[in-house]
Amino acid sequence: MMSKIKICYLIIALLLIDTSVFSNVSQKNGYDFLPQYILKSGSKETFSIVENGKAAKIYVDPSDWKGVIRAAKDLGDDIKKVTTVSASVVEESNFNPKSILIGTIGKSAIIDKLIAEKKIDVSPILNKWESFIIQTVEDNLVIVGSDKRATIFGIYDISEKIGVSPWYWWADVPVKTSKELFVKNGTYLQESPKVKYRGIFINDEWPSFGDWTHRKFGGFNSKMYTHMFELLLRLKANYLWPAMWNAAFNEDDPMNPVLADEYGIVMGTSHHEPMMRAHKEYTKRRKEIGPWDYINNKENINEFFKEGLERNKYFDNIITIGMRGDGDSPMGKGNDEENIGTLKDVIKGQRKIISEVYGRNPSEIPQLWAIFTEVQRYYDAGLTVPDDVTLLFCDNNWGQIRRTGPTKEKKRKGGLGLYYHIDMNGGPASDRWVNTTTIPKLREQLNLAYQTGIDQIWIINVGDLKPKELPIDFIMRYAWNPDAISARDVSNYTVEWAKQIFGEEHAVEIADIVSKYSKYNLMRKAEVQHPMVFSHVNYHESDRMLQLWHDVVNKAEILEHKISPEAKDAYYQLVLYPTKASAGVAEMYIAAGKNNIYAKQGRISANDFTDRAGVLFELDKKLSDYYNQCMSKGKWCNMMSDNHIGYVSWPIPKVNQLPPFEAITPLSTPTMGVAVEGSELSWPDAGSVLTLPTFEVLENNSYYIDVYNKGRGRFEFRAVANKPWIKINQSEGYVDKEMRLNVTVDWNQLSQGSHQGEVTVSAGNDRAIIKINAKKYAIPSVKGHYFGGAGEFSIPAYQYNRISAGKNAQWKFAPDLGREEGCMLIEPVTAPSAKITDAPCLEYDIYLPEDGDLTVALGILPTQDINPARGLRMAIAVDDEMPHVVDMRKGMHNEFREYTPQNIARSKFLKPLPPINKNFALAAYGKKRRSDTFDGLRWVDETMESRKAGMHTIKIYMVDPELVLEKIVVNPDNSHYSYMGKPSKCF
Repeated sequence: MMSKIKICYLIIALLLIDTSVFSNVSQKNGYDFLPQYILKSGSKETFSIVENGKAAKIYVDPSDWKGVIRAAKDLGDDIKKVTTVSASVVEESNFNPKSILIGTIGKSAIIDKLIAEKKIDVSPILNKWESFIIQTVEDNLVIVGSDKRATIFGIYDISEKIGVSPWYWWADVPVKTSKELFVKNGTYLQESPKVKYRGIFINDEWPSFGDWTHRKFGGFNSKMYTHMFELLLRLKANYLWPAMWNAAFNEDDPMNPVLADEYGIVMGTSHHEPMMRAHKEYTKRRKEIGPWDYINNKENINEFFKEGLERNKYFDNIITIGMRGDGDSPMGKGNDEENIGTLKDVIKGQRKIISEVYGRNPSEIPQLWAIFTEVQRYYDAGLTVPDDVTLLFCDNNWGQIRRTGPTKEKKRKGGLGLYYHIDMNGGPASDRWVNTTTIPKLREQLNLAYQTGIDQIWIINVGDLKPKELPIDFIMRYAWNPDAISARDVSNYTVEWAKQIFGEEHAVEIADIVSKYSKYNLMRKAEVQHPMVFSHVNYHESDRMLQLWHDVVNKAEILEHKISPEAKDAYYQLVLYPTKASAGVAEMYIAAGKNNIYAKQGRISANDFTDRAGVLFELDKKLSDYYNQCMSKGKWCNMMSDNHIGYVSWPIPKVNQLPPFEAITPLSTPTMGVAVEGSELSWPDAGSVLTLPTFEVLENNSYYIDVYNKGRGRFEFRAVANKPWIKINQSEGYVDKEMRLNVTVDWNQLSQGSHQGEVTVSAGNDRAIIKINAKKYAIPSVKGHYFGGAGEFSIPAYQYNRISAGKNAQWKFAPDLGREEGCMLIEPVTAPSAKITDAPCLEYDIYLPEDGDLTVALGILPTQDINPARGLRMAIAVDDEMPHVVDMRKGMHNEFREYTPQNIARSKFLKPLPPINKNFALAAYGKKRRSDTFDGLRWVDETMESRKAGMHTIKIYMVDPELVLEKIVVNPDNSHYSYMGKPSKCF
């Protein structure tokens, strides 16, 4: 057998072959919680952490919280990691000068003495939640927290700023070394977080996370969880839902809850695991307890609940109340009314148990009720819970929140929370392999939640944790102070993230790469890829998508060689792997689509795409093998084990499997075939005539004709136009496989009007005729830019001609949000719904060269039905006509129902995805329509009145503030399908 080292070198070789004063709370870029106060050189105005090979001692009162003492020791270790100089930690209340003094108000004699002597003023943080001060006092450095976690957060703030990333263990981020460390004299205040509980949910953890932790730690035990607790605290997070597919946090290792509490992590259980009981705790006792049926088995289930609370009552918890069915399924067999009645009884019983176990009023114990899937209907129907319980609203499992904070709930004692997914295993489709969530999208959705009062809990389903490091980092920092990062600041955040991990030299490039790979994944995630998503014949769409992927991979590969050796493992897992592997999967499906079309046309080049997909499939395995076996010396073995190629429904595929490809057997003699842009048909199967899309003078189009070989050998062809204004870039030549001819029009030879011509392509006795249609019309001379054309044309929402603010709101550009350059959203998102006379407005000048009907399709981000009683409305007007108010829900499908034509509203851009062959047609995704969930965009069409030729103005008004506009398509051409809409062209 080959040694592991040899295997790693082999994989590396194969990969190389296959390349293609109180300070402000937040910095302007929103990344740092506090301004940078660490210096690498000292003066009289600094405190010395390490100087001349000597480190300041760290003092912590032994009566302080265990978690504080432990974190103080981490700081001592971190100082040594950075400087190689040991910083000793002394557990005493008496201290020497020139020391680091750490403590919690009311728990530390050190701190209480400084307060009594009026050497520190803690009034800004006294009795505050998780607020701390870092201050130079005389010749000491003081870290003082308002509570246990506040002090810990202050400690880790210093750790991060001296050069130890929160991700030093979980992403192998190298420590930034320095010989000396100083603190700039001053007082640095960190105010309380805006979101009170901020945490993650480890979920969908098999096979990757589960196999990894069993191999490395022997299970879901405290050896593993303490690493997770530390990560959360270093990110200034405080809350955890543990893994639960085949794990029971409290029973797998009795030290799990003990250490969580000592570290300072608030524990909870998932949306369907009530009363601190893991679902696996029930399944192990199913015979003893009986059915998970509260109506018929109330007594046993209540006792099960009670035992769970008794076990965990001395720890810091948020108790999930309510009840779903056995294994995260809808509860009961009755109708909603009956289930609501049962849930009322469940909650009443649970509250009684809480009171009995804690010996206090239940209102004093933190609880949440998850309004998940069908429970949303119950809530909408009037089911509620006591005022002290946090209402945990949910997204649609794919990152679009289902409800904003209802006005009637704003003052409830328990507040409002959010359960949000950046990982999903389940219907309508899974999203679990690599990161597919962009920072701009996270900011837009979480801002919507926060601004509408959802700020008590943010719990994020992160799947395996890896490889979701970037969005986790952003969410935890953003949750502390959402106001610190505007829509225009997200790129600054990503650059700062890259700088903190990889240094300043390549930060901008790395930020660009991670932004692009996640953006392209969001356009179409691996789990819902389909060979025919992107058009292979219209607007060069699949080729343009492929070029985007190739460009970002090329950038990532070039940069790999410039990354310092100690950062290469971090670079691989955070940047190179998700970029290169995602690109490979995307190209496999594009290759499958091209193969299918070319095979139908009889092109021998169809086989090239089969070969290319095979190479990419093997490359994908090598990339995963390197991640598991070689990266970080095998530390993450099994973590990258999810099968991710070949989804045909939401469950993870049993094996990675390419979509079907068709093999072409070349004819025995060279034989001509001809295909044209804009059609999947080909000559001779389509008859003797093919037609190119219409040429327009405004667009000055160029279209292609493919002359290809269906047999062995080569043939000579000729291409002749019957009109002098038709220009072909090559009139004759030899074809081995295929040749692409570009056809243009010399507009100087044409008068205004419609013109027809032909191109004849011949080889021997074979002749294919391609019809050419051209329209020449007057081109307007106007100031400013405009869009237009006789057929379909697209307008990016941000390329408006005029913008006007409304009475209470205005349109704002959000860079990089959505599928293209950015979107237009409303600020503030809490603005009241507007009348047209008071509404913000965007105006777009368009030119219509012909009289005719006008259809306007609006492409918006897939905002959910967040306010069912009100709707989601925009208004469209052309020129000075009365605006059409459009409810943008009409392009929305219900993500919790089956995909049927009845459940998906009609839209000209919601066409069925055709199956690629009869076998693939049996697969679920081959039969289903596109959806706003899968596409990340919702199209809603509105037919306007007929228009005379000439210049016109489209006006888009805000009515409801939560909608985000990405694109406008005028007169959609359904005969020329495209996923993104026709590329925009500005005149």
